[in-house]
Amino acid sequence: MITLSANNLAKSFGVDNLFSGISFHVNKGDRIGLIGVNGAGKTTLLNILAGEISHDSGDFFLAANTKVGYLKQSDTLNSDKTVYEEMLAIFSDVIGIEADLSRLSIEISELSSVGQDVEKLLHDYDDLMEAYKAQNGYGYKSEINGILNSLAFPPEFFHKTISILSGGEKTRLALAALLLKKPDLLLLDEPTNHLDIDTLKWLEQYLKSYAGTIVLISHDRYFLDQTVTRIFEIENGKLYAYEGNYTTFAQKKKEREIAELRQYDKQQKEISRQEEIIRRFKQHGTEKLAKRAQSREKRLDRIDVLGKPSLSHGKIKFNFKEGPQSGRDALQVFSISQTFGKGERSRLLFKNVFLDIKRGERICLVGPNGIGKTTLLKIILSELEPTTGYIKVGHNIAFGYYDQNQELLDDTNTVLNEMHSEYRLYTETELRSLLGRFLFRNDDVFKPVGALSGGEKARLSLLKLMISGSNFLVMDEPTNHLDIASKEIFEDALIDFPGTLLLVSHDRYFLNKVPTRIIELSEAGITNYMGSYDYYTEKKFDDSFPKGYLGELSKSKSGSSQEKGTGKRENSGQPGNRREASGASSASHGVAPIPPLSEKEARMEERRLEKAAATEAKKKEKALSNLEASIMDLETRINEIHDELCKEEVFTDHRLSLSLTEELTEKKAELDTIYHAWVEAH
Repeated sequence: MITLSANNLAKSFGVDNLFSGISFHVNKGDRIGLIGVNGAGKTTLLNILAGEISHDSGDFFLAANTKVGYLKQSDTLNSDKTVYEEMLAIFSDVIGIEADLSRLSIEISELSSVGQDVEKLLHDYDDLMEAYKAQNGYGYKSEINGILNSLAFPPEFFHKTISILSGGEKTRLALAALLLKKPDLLLLDEPTNHLDIDTLKWLEQYLKSYAGTIVLISHDRYFLDQTVTRIFEIENGKLYAYEGNYTTFAQKKKEREIAELRQYDKQQKEISRQEEIIRRFKQHGTEKLAKRAQSREKRLDRIDVLGKPSLSHGKIKFNFKEGPQSGRDALQVFSISQTFGKGERSRLLFKNVFLDIKRGERICLVGPNGIGKTTLLKIILSELEPTTGYIKVGHNIAFGYYDQNQELLDDTNTVLNEMHSEYRLYTETELRSLLGRFLFRNDDVFKPVGALSGGEKARLSLLKLMISGSNFLVMDEPTNHLDIASKEIFEDALIDFPGTLLLVSHDRYFLNKVPTRIIELSEAGITNYMGSYDYYTEKKFDDSFPKGYLGELSKSKSGSSQEKGTGKRENSGQPGNRREASGASSASHGVAPIPPLSEKEARMEERRLEKAAATEAKKKEKALSNLEASIMDLETRINEIHDELCKEEVFTDHRLSLSLTEELTEKKAELDTIYHAWVEAH
């Protein structure tokens, strides 16, 4: 059953055409991921489907009696009610039935006590009870509690006034309210904003089991992989539909782009071939060949010439440059703790944080919202003083900081002035060229920074960081506001960066691709995981390994603090270069603790993995090179056969012509096979 369909939808703003000719259908129960670069028109399309704005032409159909729920990207609840009161208001009908049931119960009791007939009232009571059960009257309060807790609102938040909540908390509360309403069609614009990893996992599971239809916009590729079954991509004003999740889409899109490019090249070659045949026919000067040339020209004029496809449309060009190389020991953190407030009002964020970061490491810091990840970054950058502990910055370290809130930008500056204020040695022409690479073109450079979108501010901050020459990049949620194409370019740039990286991110696709080590921050300290996100989740949630056995226990001078870790170990630096590690007590489990790797063994293992990866990369490169050489040889031979078939002495010789035609068919089939292998190898 079709829930939603669109036919030739178009929308423009002034002279800017966002999209046109968009047609699609959404079946009941579909889970659609709507993607595209920033500015492609994703949110505009969602606004049209939600009835928020009108479209210019075309039409769309929404099935009768479909209840639509829409979470906008900037949706926040603004209310003088408490959190719990706001959620209760969603169930006002059920609460009204409760009141009616209570009233009827009293009335029935009073009338029956004096012997009056209450049969009609009993029927009314039964009907109300059925309605009460149908609307989850016995379970709605548990449902409220479950949704709020899962979206990081513990019971102590229930009686807080909504007006005092942070922007992120209000957005999460708006999502909670929408999920409790259970609309038939759920429209979500960036629902993963302001959610930590644990909350993201819960939302993924919730949406997987959601009974209705979902259309969501997200730049979170991991989230898309887990939740959607179809992808709609808006590109160059058109909509392309793909079956499958994001990973499937990425492969299919690559194949489509390559196929389109091959089709374009094939047509261009055919046009060139026909033009050459026409030229040769005319050159011979005979009447017969002149007529053939004229006939071919007419056929050529009727060809619908394909536009040249592009494999990248307006992508940012990232290339972080490292300044002078730092020492091998980039950063050491000793027993850092942070407490806010004093006396009874004090709150401990974290304690016993030990870090030993080497030059060239790519480290991602994870942990629940509010644990103090941003605070720890600011302590490292000397913007905050820790409650206890100290930091040792390595030789020749030059920090560069990316702030997720863009507070380092001056809203009163224009884009060009913002760059010029910090990089005065660059000429205006050089700065405009750099800004152009980050999609600030023409009059965009004169926009006030305060008027920029979140994505534009992110691009400007990243450009400033890119040319800073820092050799130690500290980044707080750097992929927020970036579209998927820009994220992928950005990730590759970070992997190629020769310096050191310390990043906070909830982007699990990013966490799988970039880091060499993941550090989880908790109130008790940190836990090291030597690998990517999948390795981290495997070890963190693998119940077959008793926690505390596989890892390190960093001790303070008193020996009282412990730091647990799993997997391959990275010893934390201790005062006086003292490194101590031990397993948790194994007496109760009957299992001996696994001894930690020494620093030398860890380096040897790292070199072994790097060597294996390099060998594998060389094999892949050689295989690709062989395939490309075969493609070139086959295409050359195919062109030669085409040329042969155009010769009069060939096409008049039926046997020779048939032989060459058969060879041409074989070569084309072989070329298709090798092209497919080439696509798979990528």
